[in-house]
Amino acid sequence: MRTATIKRKTKETDIAVSVNLDGKGVSNVATGIGFFDHMLDLLARHSGIDITVKAQGDLHVDHHHTTEDVGIALGQAVKQALGDMAGITRYADVHLPMDETLSRVVIDISGRPVLVFRVEFPRDKIGEFDTELVREWFHAFAMNAGITLHVETLYGENSHHISESCFKGLARVLRAAVAIDPRANGAVPSTKGQLGG
Repeated sequence: MRTATIKRKTKETDIAVSVNLDGKGVSNVATGIGFFDHMLDLLARHSGIDITVKAQGDLHVDHHHTTEDVGIALGQAVKQALGDMAGITRYADVHLPMDETLSRVVIDISGRPVLVFRVEFPRDKIGEFDTELVREWFHAFAMNAGITLHVETLYGENSHHISESCFKGLARVLRAAVAIDPRANGAVPSTKGQLGG
């Protein structure tokens, strides 16, 4: 079973995250931030990864610490669940439409964390959620999952749609890249024989 549970507690947040890479896309998410919960729910649904997130944070300050720390914990959980990454597909890309918006998301489960995030939001907030936190979450997730991740919105007008296309795009590339490639015969998909070095 490719599963992992991560607990992270600081003076700002108390977070427990569990993932099952071979799940059915079931989500059980409660962060206290409605829009963020929505993004994590659709991440689970469209990736096929079962995701549980329980987070308590200093929301009286703002949403930053909770959003970033969930990204850290979820990234660590995915990395742990991947183990030595033997047999995975590794690469994936998608163009993800959301109404008038189109985003391109490309992943390499390389063990080398890199984020390229070329996304602009027309508005500063989606409800009470700061749109700048979308990048913060993607950065925290990519760095802690140990993945190379490129996210670019090619065009879009609605900030909610733009964010949703990015999260759904990540979901779809994760679904493809973590999948076991039957032709790999359990080998690590690298000429080095290992990933991350």
